Amino acid sequence: MIDSPGVAVFLIACAGFTSFVTTTLGIGGGVMLIAIMAQVLPAEIIIPVHGIVQLGSNASRTLMAWRSIDWSVIGAFVPGAVLGALAGSFVIVSLPPAYLYLTIAGFTLLLCWGPKIPQIALGRTGTMAAGGLTTFLTLFAGATGPLVGAFVRQKHTDKFITVATFAAAMSVQHLLKIFVFQFAGFDVRPWILLTLAMIASGAFGTWIGFKLLRRVSDHHFGLVFKVILTLLAGRLIWQAVA
Repeated sequence: MIDSPGVAVFLIACAGFTSFVTTTLGIGGGVMLIAIMAQVLPAEIIIPVHGIVQLGSNASRTLMAWRSIDWSVIGAFVPGAVLGALAGSFVIVSLPPAYLYLTIAGFTLLLCWGPKIPQIALGRTGTMAAGGLTTFLTLFAGATGPLVGAFVRQKHTDKFITVATFAAAMSVQHLLKIFVFQFAGFDVRPWILLTLAMIASGAFGTWIGFKLLRRVSDHHFGLVFKVILTLLAGRLIWQAVA
C-alpha cells in the first residue's frame, strides 16, 4: 500500500499516459510503466501489480477494438500461453533477470530487423510456441510486450489489427500471470484501490489513443512501431548489463 497520495496520483496519471502511448504507437506503454513503477514501488510487488494494471489496460483496448482482432492468432496463442504459465509457476524464483532481458531483447531485434519469419513459423504451431515462451518469460521479467508485439507485427501490417490482436494476446498473458502470482501467495487486496484507479485511467488513455490512431497511416505506424521496439530492446540490454 502507498502512503503518499502524491505518488498514487502520479502512478494513476502514468497509467493513463502509457495506455495512450501503446494505443497510438502500438507498443511501449507497458515497458514504460514498469520502469516508472520500479522507481516508487517495492521490488517484490512490481511485476504482479503491473500485471493487474496491464490486464485492465489491454482488456479495455481489446473491448474497444474487438472487431479488428485476428481471432485465429488468439486461438493459437492461448494454449501456448497456458502451458508457459504452468511451466513458469514451478520455477518462479529461479532465473536471473539479466538473462531474461537479453533473451527478450535479442528475439525482439531479430523479429524487427532480421529476415522475415517463414510462414510455417507464423502458423498455429509457431504462434503457440510464441505464446508459451513469452508467457513463461513475463513471469520473471514482466517486459515481454515488445516480443509479443514484434511477433504480431510479423503477421499483420494493418495498424488496427496489430493493436487489437496485440492487446488481446497481452490480456491473456497478464491474466495468466495474475493467477500464477496468486498461487504463489501474492495478496492483491492492499493494492486494489490503486490498481482500479490505474485501470480506469488506462481505459481513458486508450480511448484518447484510438482517436489519434485513426489519423496515422499504416506506413508511418509500422516505421514508428519498429523504432520503438528497437529502443525498448536497447533498454532491456542496458538493464541486463547494468
